Amino acid sequence: MDLKELLGEELYNQVMEKAGDNKLAVVSDGNWFPKDKFDAKNDEVKDLKNQLKTRDTQLDALKSSAADHDALKQQIQTLQDENKNKDTEYQEKLDKQSFDFALKDALRGAQAKNPRAVTALLNTEAIKLDGDKLLGLEEQLNSLKESDGYLFAEKEEPAGLSGRSPKGAGQQLPGTYNKPNPFKKESLNLTEQGRLFREDPDLAKKLQAQA
Repeated sequence: MDLKELLGEELYNQVMEKAGDNKLAVVSDGNWFPKDKFDAKNDEVKDLKNQLKTRDTQLDALKSSAADHDALKQQIQTLQDENKNKDTEYQEKLDKQSFDFALKDALRGAQAKNPRAVTALLNTEAIKLDGDKLLGLEEQLNSLKESDGYLFAEKEEPAGLSGRSPKGAGQQLPGTYNKPNPFKKESLNLTEQGRLFREDPDLAKKLQAQA
């Protein structure tokens, strides 16, 4: 029960009026206390309560901010991981396409009759693409040519080596090229055409023009 309830409103007002005139304050135990000290202590308590309230508000805001920050960090990390995986998958796809193209090109150069059949006999895991070179392929191709030579076309012999001149050999061809023109109808050779376009495009165009 506080002082007002104890004394009643009328008597309480009289007491407080007297206390005000004498600059005194009455505390709950009935003792008189200097009003200025009482007010100062009361203000101190109020200020402390306000500080505690402000602190609690800041802590709540900090907790909320930290929670949002953690969620944002997790979301960013998830996106980074997903993008990294996509980059890795895309690079692996590009590497495989480059490998497949280089392998097909090399098999054509090796005069494989059926590149797909030859590829099935290769240990592609042991072949590595280094720039524009396939490391480990030549050894496997040489082994296949010895064991399964029928998979590869025989190389054409230059004019004069077989004792007779191939058909069309008497025609003057550009440069030092001494084989039948692979673009002419009677000596058509798609494999040789492909090799020429890869190794000497200018010569291939000249031969094509003469055909």
